[in-house]
Amino acid sequence: MEHYTLLNIVHAALAILLTLGLIAHVAMLWKAWRRADPAVLQQKLRRTRLMSLPLLAALGLLLPVTGWWLAHLAGFPLGQLWLLASSILFLILVPLTLLLGGRLRAWQAAGDAPVPAKLPRFALVYAGLILLILLAIMGLMGAKPA
Repeated sequence: MEHYTLLNIVHAALAILLTLGLIAHVAMLWKAWRRADPAVLQQKLRRTRLMSLPLLAALGLLLPVTGWWLAHLAGFPLGQLWLLASSILFLILVPLTLLLGGRLRAWQAAGDAPVPAKLPRFALVYAGLILLILLAIMGLMGAKPA
């Protein structure tokens, strides 16, 4: 298999895994929060923060590397609008991810005590913005010239 094709498949798989992982964790945490079982929620928050977030962050950090490598192999100049726009969106994505991690840390630190309703809502808003930006980046990647 040609290197470009293999790298393209890996890049697409990373993007899909990252998006599906984010959706799965948002649904899992939202369901656990609505169930109002503090022990289950704390277990899911701990597992999400210690295992899933670092893995999802690694997937997210590999995306620009493989994307720029693909652009180099395809011969696209790095100054094209679709590539610059996706890079700027990725730079916005990084602090949102850190803010989400902070909200999850504060939520976990509350322990079994009831948390203010604003805390899960902020976490949901951050996750929604991250998902929206990921979809926008994927849209830009799909709209690139052939």
